[in-house]
Amino acid sequence: MDHDAFIGQVQHRAHLSSRGDAERATRATLQTLGERLAGGEAKDLASQLPPQLAQYTLSGLPGLGERFPLDEFYLRVSDREGANLQDATHHAQAVIGVLQTAVSKGEIDDILAQLPAEYNRLFITAAPGNTGW
Repeated sequence: MDHDAFIGQVQHRAHLSSRGDAERATRATLQTLGERLAGGEAKDLASQLPPQLAQYTLSGLPGLGERFPLDEFYLRVSDREGANLQDATHHAQAVIGVLQTAVSKGEIDDILAQLPAEYNRLFITAAPGNTGW
């Protein structure tokens, strides 16, 4: 999936009014996810993304595997995106949903293997075709 298609899908899923808003939500979510992943996993994820999205994943402090709970993940996305917590949570779910269609299932499995079980909620809620959010 190319960059424009990814951002367009985030905009649609998150019901955002502009591509710029979708870009901000995507950048905030991927940067936060990159910081949560340890070792080379952020680079592995980035290798399956278009260059601009890969850059978001590798910005900040990727690969440190900084441990923080899902609630903190959402707070960091909210802060980076400049959106309230409820909106940022919804936007992060949209980004993760698109991410799951853009990279291999094996990569998603590798990501989930590094995250605490509570993060399963993010990936299940965001799963393609899930209309529960």
